[in-house]
Amino acid sequence: MTKSISLCMIVKNEEQVLSRCLESVKDVVNEIIIVDTGSTDTTLDIARNYTDKIYSFEWVNDFSAARNESIKYANSDYILVLDADEQLEAGADFQKDLEKNRDYYLLRIRNEISWDRNFTFAAIRLFKNHISLKYENRLHEHLNIINGTANYTMGESNQLIHHVGYTDDKMLEKDKHKRNLPLMELEVAENPTAYNLYNMGKTYFAIQEYGKAVEYFRKAYPLSKDRIFLPELLTKLAYALAEMKRLEDALSVLTDGVMMFPKETEMIYILGMIYQKAGYYHDAEACFRKCIELGDQGSLITEGSGGYMAHMRLSELYEETGRLEDSYKEVVCVLKLKKNFAPALQQILKLALKLNMCSEEIQAGIQQNYTIGSVEDLQQLLDIMYGARNPILAYYLTTYKITVQSNVLATSKIYDKKYKEARLLWNEIVDKENENGQDLLLLSFILRDDSNLADIQRLLNLSNREKVTLEKIITGTIGKCSLSSRLEEMLLEVCRHMIILQEFEHFQLLIEKIMIIKEETRLKICKLLSDYGFDELSIDMLISMFKNQPNNAVLVQLLGDLCYRNEYFEDAQLFYTKLLRLDSQYSSYERGYQLYERIGDYKNASIMKREIGRIFPLANWARENC
Repeated sequence: MTKSISLCMIVKNEEQVLSRCLESVKDVVNEIIIVDTGSTDTTLDIARNYTDKIYSFEWVNDFSAARNESIKYANSDYILVLDADEQLEAGADFQKDLEKNRDYYLLRIRNEISWDRNFTFAAIRLFKNHISLKYENRLHEHLNIINGTANYTMGESNQLIHHVGYTDDKMLEKDKHKRNLPLMELEVAENPTAYNLYNMGKTYFAIQEYGKAVEYFRKAYPLSKDRIFLPELLTKLAYALAEMKRLEDALSVLTDGVMMFPKETEMIYILGMIYQKAGYYHDAEACFRKCIELGDQGSLITEGSGGYMAHMRLSELYEETGRLEDSYKEVVCVLKLKKNFAPALQQILKLALKLNMCSEEIQAGIQQNYTIGSVEDLQQLLDIMYGARNPILAYYLTTYKITVQSNVLATSKIYDKKYKEARLLWNEIVDKENENGQDLLLLSFILRDDSNLADIQRLLNLSNREKVTLEKIITGTIGKCSLSSRLEEMLLEVCRHMIILQEFEHFQLLIEKIMIIKEETRLKICKLLSDYGFDELSIDMLISMFKNQPNNAVLVQLLGDLCYRNEYFEDAQLFYTKLLRLDSQYSSYERGYQLYERIGDYKNASIMKREIGRIFPLANWARENC
């Protein structure tokens, strides 16, 4: 028997989205009821195209009051609740679900977020009329199912609601939560239930007041043991702790949480992120692999956490630990699973340069892993290449005969090594963009030309002292000068691009001048060289530094890593052993274990693993089989 459905909505100033919502539902429901709380735009005119059941309600800072006002007008067997920025999936039909005659139904709500991703959760949006169900709570309103005396029956619907309110071009969620904070505080003061305390924590979490978020999540936890939102509560609690740099506490929360909820992919994904942040690379890798094994599942599903985003995290982890080829393979997996995913394209271009791929190899990699099926695809590719200052930008501009702004063309000439053409183009540009200050700085060093220093000073917001320092470095008249941290960072970025462009003569001249001014910058230059595969040169420089700084833990770690990567295992063992004496943090132990395992010294590997398990109880892998 067919069941009738009433759509009940509350609205205010929804002219941008209301029509789309009502179009999606008009053929699914028997009546549409709109309660307006004070619209001043064309919302009501739009609503009249779909229904004459439109009512006004004076806003009293209480969402549940407005919801209850809307449902009191419903005449159908069931009530469906939607927000104006939501819509039903095409072809929605609730009748098969309603054959089960449940009192209320959970519907999946898919929220669109940036980079064409989404997260999905379940909520009660369909319920029987005339059985005393009503809303409660001023904010985060919900039906009186939890604390009621009636024994209501639950069903799950296969229908999907799309919500677009979280995308970057919509109202900033942080501002919305700040506006709603007084309502939430009042509700918690009057009704400190598990649900309200949890939502209070979420509100503070959303506005990035993590200390207060932790406080409320901890209050909610003992009251929430059997609640559906417990996995999200634990995940957000751990995330907030991590943001407060309390990584050990965050790991403790989630390792216990994963034992309780072993199939909550999002929880394991966040655990992997925190492990990585804390330097527990072995466990981070295991978490992301587990996510891929599980796929997207759980009470809160963020698209890709069990697929392409887990591969993305592995790519970033492998890059961080110097496994560049493995990192490249993982990011290729991302693009196979999520076509033309912009962050993956950025990663693949960055890795190609670190792997010293030639332009032809980079072009081949793009052709294999990125599909240019539309103007938008090409525009995204060009935008990312320009943002990354990739040397093959000029090739794509020429191949596709693209006309671009003069500053983009001039920039492409620099990274195509056509420096004199670039200088001519820049000289013709009167209003130079701030984003090109660093490009002009690079060009000045390569051409040993200080004629653009006034522009560079303005674009990079340099002080007069910094400008004088630059002039001395470019012209070679060093003399007495100082190097600010900000200027040091800019010059290291120039060095990075010189390495990419293989302008080694200019690179050598520049680093010599930098190190005359600031000797401690040498270590950063060594790290930069190692990032782009110039390991032998980096090792030579580091060894000369080691003689004078044998107890510099950062230097010793980098030397050990480079020796390990280049299979100088005896030297790596010496440096890693010394590192353990200088810096006994977890990552030092993991490096030692990794080396013993690599060289087949299983006895010492086993000893090291037991030691890690004893000292670092949160290192899950070290406790296995111990």
